[in-house]
Amino acid sequence: MYKSAPESLKSYMPFPDKLFYKIGEVSKIVGVEPYVLRYWETEFSFLKPRKNKSGQRVYIKRDVELLLKIKRLLYQERYTIEGVRKRLGLGTVNVKARPEQDLQKAEIRQPARAIEHVKKRLRDILSQLH
Repeated sequence: MYKSAPESLKSYMPFPDKLFYKIGEVSKIVGVEPYVLRYWETEFSFLKPRKNKSGQRVYIKRDVELLLKIKRLLYQERYTIEGVRKRLGLGTVNVKARPEQDLQKAEIRQPARAIEHVKKRLRDILSQLH
């Protein structure tokens, strides 16, 4: 079955370059309903949009690009959710384990590791801003 012309063009259209996007905007850009985006947040632990003062989700450009990739993998390449996790190199979800908390506790006892962790996080934040 062929896609309609507007739908096929939609997947190639660039989205507006903004600092933040609300869930309604992201829903239109990605082409899925907002509840699908919220569901994906529960399935992919690496999807953590920030929330503004009023509690609304705000996405950054990197989040939108990641959501577009997830949609392509799920809908076009027919991966399962577990397959998408593996494809993106993020393994399986382990709800009970909180490795970042354990790492933070260990770093408190080891200042050099704590500094390296902070540097890495700052580099990650800087890369998200570009």
